[in-house]
Amino acid sequence: MIQTILSGFGAILVIGLIIYTGRLLFLLKQQKARQQSAISKRVDSMVQSIQTIAFAMQQQQCNYSEGAIRICSLLKALPIENIPDYSLSFPKLHALFDKIKNYPTHEERGALSKQERRQQDKQREQVESEAESGIQEEIVRLRGFSC
Repeated sequence: MIQTILSGFGAILVIGLIIYTGRLLFLLKQQKARQQSAISKRVDSMVQSIQTIAFAMQQQQCNYSEGAIRICSLLKALPIENIPDYSLSFPKLHALFDKIKNYPTHEERGALSKQERRQQDKQREQVESEAESGIQEEIVRLRGFSC
């Protein structure tokens, strides 16, 4: 009699644990689907931003330096697995980025004298003009960029 009661109790306990485990697995699957959807939306948004910046650069609404900084940062931050080495796909853009990434911006730039800012702008424009032809080709490809 006691064995029957304990067996029944054990069976109820096992069934309860199976149901609980099933529910947890279902919730985990839903969470992963939501995360994947959020990542997919984020990637789509970043790809659209890259395309928009490339278009602005092509239309000369955005200078090459600013565009290079923004695009290279976005490419590096793409939340995808096995991120390719975009510096191989877009070498001129990354070369420009590497040359200008350490220039002061925002408050640091504001702290420079007018002469220092002009000197820096002149250097930046020189680097941009040297890279212009190669960057134009890459911008065309970036306008159709996708992961």
